[in-house]
Amino acid sequence: MTEPGMIEHYDVLIVGAGLSGIGAAHHLQAAFPAKTYAILEARDAIGGTWDLFRYPGVRSDSDMFTLGYRFRPWTEAKAIADGPSILGYVRATAAEAGIERHIRFGHRVTRAGWSGDQARWTVEAERPGGETTTLTCGFLLMCSGYYRYDHGYLPLLPGLGNFGGQVVHPQHWPADLDYAGKRVVVIGSGATAVTLVPALAETAGHVTMLQRSPTYILTMPAEDVVAVQLRKLLGARRGYAVTRWKNVAMMTLIYKLSRRRPDMIRGWIRQMAIKQLPDGYDVDTHFKPVYNPWDQRLCLVPDGDLFKAIRDGRASVVTDRAKTFTERAVVLESGAELGADIVVTATGLQLLAFGGTELTVDGRPVHLPETMAYKGMMLSGVPNFAFTLGYTNASWTLKADLVSEFACRLLKYMDSRGYDTCVPVNDDPAVTPQPLLDFQAGYVLRSVDQGMSYAHDVVILRHGKIDDGSMRFSRAGQEPSPFGSNLSEIDKLRR
Repeated sequence: MTEPGMIEHYDVLIVGAGLSGIGAAHHLQAAFPAKTYAILEARDAIGGTWDLFRYPGVRSDSDMFTLGYRFRPWTEAKAIADGPSILGYVRATAAEAGIERHIRFGHRVTRAGWSGDQARWTVEAERPGGETTTLTCGFLLMCSGYYRYDHGYLPLLPGLGNFGGQVVHPQHWPADLDYAGKRVVVIGSGATAVTLVPALAETAGHVTMLQRSPTYILTMPAEDVVAVQLRKLLGARRGYAVTRWKNVAMMTLIYKLSRRRPDMIRGWIRQMAIKQLPDGYDVDTHFKPVYNPWDQRLCLVPDGDLFKAIRDGRASVVTDRAKTFTERAVVLESGAELGADIVVTATGLQLLAFGGTELTVDGRPVHLPETMAYKGMMLSGVPNFAFTLGYTNASWTLKADLVSEFACRLLKYMDSRGYDTCVPVNDDPAVTPQPLLDFQAGYVLRSVDQGMSYAHDVVILRHGKIDDGSMRFSRAGQEPSPFGSNLSEIDKLRR
């Protein structure tokens, strides 16, 4: 127990108890049974995104053989899993590893300051009652995602106040919302919209997806029959590993072909849509985007459920813009009206780097645009700090696992050589700045703009050199050595 007035210190602090944070904790305690750590979670439950989003049909937009952890096989039949199943998977992972007792719920991290003299972070977290808790740590790992949890993005919708029905944002779905037999208009065309529409259409009177422009939508089997056979043949763990790489290879192939031969992939996706829609359907108006495949993330629909809802007449797609609203309708720029009892604004997310945490290094504020991302997981000039940001062209967890593995390798390297500070430094004029997120999704373009190669990152993060010339190491009170861990005469004297 910590004495009254004493500030608790941990070897590592993890921010966020979602998919990434629980995975990071699992990696950390497996690699360092003796290290102390805590997870600071702003909300009052494990799960992050998968606990927050409760709208009908919420599910993964990646297959679970890649969205699942590398160290814990996904064993359920569905490859595209629903939100409650994913939440159960994350919570079971935490429970089995005893991670739950390390979580501090109701701790929203607001500030973190690094002291070079002490070689530690001082972290401030706000509690629900408004009081502030202060903790310190040797290494800070941010696993808080990239968007605001308190509210989603809502574009200007003129006249929305005129609407007499309910207006709902998927990020804050009312548990008691009754949409049975009602007319629902879902504004949006991204992953959330294409998930909501078929789910709502099961009981609603009719569901209309109102989109300003089309999105690429790809049908995927809800169950991976190859994965089932591999599991039977190789066992759960080996079958999972092989399926994981199979799916990575497929995603990579589609992504690369989309970049190199966009017309071919565009035509392939279009033909698949035609086969699943009613005869004579205006595919080019509603399902032919103006951009190339993978300029934005592809939307996956398990077993073509969206197309089935359209075929059955339970759902429809309108490509137009909302001009204004009346008490019971959405008035479009074309002059048409969509009758509505409920309007769902599936209009996206708002980015919020590191959960809004203010970072300082020796009293100087860290301005993100002035830093460079090292290996897509650390910031130049910011010591003993890493963050998890998943891929945009593949599953989030593929990168999250690699970040945690690299952080553990980095800590082992420092421990074995007596270092307590590491910091990436960009002093190579040949390095060309590029966006951290190589992606065109609207909610990304409103903020910063990680489509990367998983196979490349496996080599670099899982097997690459720690002392690579860009990472500098030192001991408390020293300036980081400009020679990495290579002992110069000055470094020998400092010892």
